[in-house]
Amino acid sequence: MTDVKELLLSRIRDVPDYPKAGVMFKDITPLLADPTAFSALTGALADLCVAQGATKIVGLEARGFILAAPVAVRAGVGFIPVRKAGKLPGATLAQRYELEYGQAEIEVHAEDLAAGDRVLVIDDVLATGGTAEASLQLIRRAGAEVSGLAVLMELGFLGGRARLEPALQGAPLEALLTV
Repeated sequence: MTDVKELLLSRIRDVPDYPKAGVMFKDITPLLADPTAFSALTGALADLCVAQGATKIVGLEARGFILAAPVAVRAGVGFIPVRKAGKLPGATLAQRYELEYGQAEIEVHAEDLAAGDRVLVIDDVLATGGTAEASLQLIRRAGAEVSGLAVLMELGFLGGRARLEPALQGAPLEALLTV
């Protein structure tokens, strides 16, 4: 796993002062453009999916979709997009949550999750944990079980892990990289 971590880290580009001064943005597009690195990433996440006994994967809008869909294919499980409010047609379940600067809302198709489903949530980055926390609540409201949360990168200095501890209810939080 050390070799995979080194490969992934080597393909993440630091972009200073983006989107605003003082922020060091972690750009994963070079990783996605490298088929060896992208395959290593999806393989590592698929291994977590299998180890946790997940039957479905939720990907969080938008970069979580990029990671979660190929992981679902590789692990042989279903992929469920969790989207910003108003982006899904048909009947949805919605979950509002607080941001530093206001509120947001995410949705999932009501029929995509059910009792008996074990769901692994995948996203690219864990920052403050607000969207991830809302997704865990949404999954449970749909009657499914959370098998865990997996991210490519955790920004440890933002405290997302501590915020998620109660919402995870014992389910594992796996970060392939922590910066």
